[in-house]
Amino acid sequence: MLLPVNVTFGAVLAVLLAVAATVAAVAHLGRAREIAVAGVRAAVQLAAVSLVIGWVVRSLSLLFAFVLLMYAVAVRTAGRRITANRTWWWAALPIAAGVFPVVAALLLTGLVPVKGIALIPVTGILIGGALTVTVLSGRRALDELSLRRGEVEAGMALGLLDRDARLEVARPAASDALLPGLDQTRTVGLVTLPGAFVGMLLGGASPLLAGAVQLFVLVGLMAVQAAAVAVLLELVARGVLHREEE
Repeated sequence: MLLPVNVTFGAVLAVLLAVAATVAAVAHLGRAREIAVAGVRAAVQLAAVSLVIGWVVRSLSLLFAFVLLMYAVAVRTAGRRITANRTWWWAALPIAAGVFPVVAALLLTGLVPVKGIALIPVTGILIGGALTVTVLSGRRALDELSLRRGEVEAGMALGLLDRDARLEVARPAASDALLPGLDQTRTVGLVTLPGAFVGMLLGGASPLLAGAVQLFVLVGLMAVQAAAVAVLLELVARGVLHREEE
């Protein structure tokens, strides 16, 4: 067993969480409470999922309901991170545009079977990747539009359409959301050994099979994230997803 789940395990986790929150507080990062709450929520949610997942994988309807629940939580989380107004729900579109075509292709080609033990982790990884880039690109794009409003108005004055003027300002900033995934893919095996690779090795798979699965995950993530950022940018450029009521 890699990690014995006992009192020592719980104590170490509690200390690490306290250290993270304390450092954030001392450094005035403004996220100390969020770190503490996130850690506690993660523990509760993972405990619940560990109990429920064995039941969910036995039923196809429950399996797809669980996948939709993951998607709904990701949409709300991403949307609320980007904006506090009613346009937050538009975050559903970039996440769906990135995740659903890739998952559908995997299921139709048979690379991923319609079984919970395979579908849930793969879909979870893809939804998580889409969530991350949607939040980062959305926040960066809207921040840039707010800071450089004068440039947007100047572009409009020169004859650019509203959409095109916003794109010129927001696109470079939003595309930075792709950098973490690109760097992870470029340095895999040299700097880090990602979770899918390590998990398969610990599960007894050969290094070759573990490497193939990890490559599959990384390339799939790049496709998901590129699509999500592209759709998110279009929503921001058209003023559909915004922070202030217009």
